[in-house]
Amino acid sequence: MILFPAIDLKDGQAVRLLRGELTAATVFNEDPAAQAQAFAAAGFEWLHIVDLNGAFSGRPVNAEAVQAILAATRLPVQLGGGIRDMATIERWLELGVTRVILGTAALKDPALVRAAAKRFPGRILVAVDAKGGRVAVEGWAEVSQTTAADLGKSFEDAGVAALLYTDVDRDGALEGVNLAATRALAEAVGIPVLASGGVASIDDLVALVPLEEVGVAGVVVGRALYDGRIDPAQALALLGGAPDEVEGD
Repeated sequence: MILFPAIDLKDGQAVRLLRGELTAATVFNEDPAAQAQAFAAAGFEWLHIVDLNGAFSGRPVNAEAVQAILAATRLPVQLGGGIRDMATIERWLELGVTRVILGTAALKDPALVRAAAKRFPGRILVAVDAKGGRVAVEGWAEVSQTTAADLGKSFEDAGVAALLYTDVDRDGALEGVNLAATRALAEAVGIPVLASGGVASIDDLVALVPLEEVGVAGVVVGRALYDGRIDPAQALALLGGAPDEVEGD
């Protein structure tokens, strides 16, 4: 199982939000590239980056910070936030992003997801962000009537690399992973699932390990790494694994 350290970008800084509220941001590093280097030095094998401003505005906003991260480390990067058209997907992949994450587009423009997954095999992730079990889009500000499972199932035959499942109600709150919902999604689809939202301690990671057998292939961790609740060496030793486990090839 892969452990993805999160770098959430707001106004060019590395921050963490509380339950997706842009006004509830805590700045953890004013230099995202330096943060990326620190994660690389700690032994992580991937970076998970989200352009928070972009997620709300519908277009990339923190491009300069993302490019600085790409220049600062050779770690593969998966990037989301404000990616809503093929031109933006192509641009990020050309600039060195390994995989792009499509969230709002997955619900509102599924044809784009299918076309991108076909054109760039193994390089497209679908974000399944849920509030109360329903998919939230537009920077989590708009909640749809679509369930997480239904959105995931709709891309069963699209060739996406993985589904990134986030329980928005727990994101940044350090309340623990929603194991039941994560398991339910993984059991409902034949696509690898990455867990996100609420990871607070090593115990959460221990609890996730058994879900590998139902298709949970990775976990995104943010605040708990920044404030020291999770020791990187201990977490990486627990989860093990290699990046190609969720490449989707």
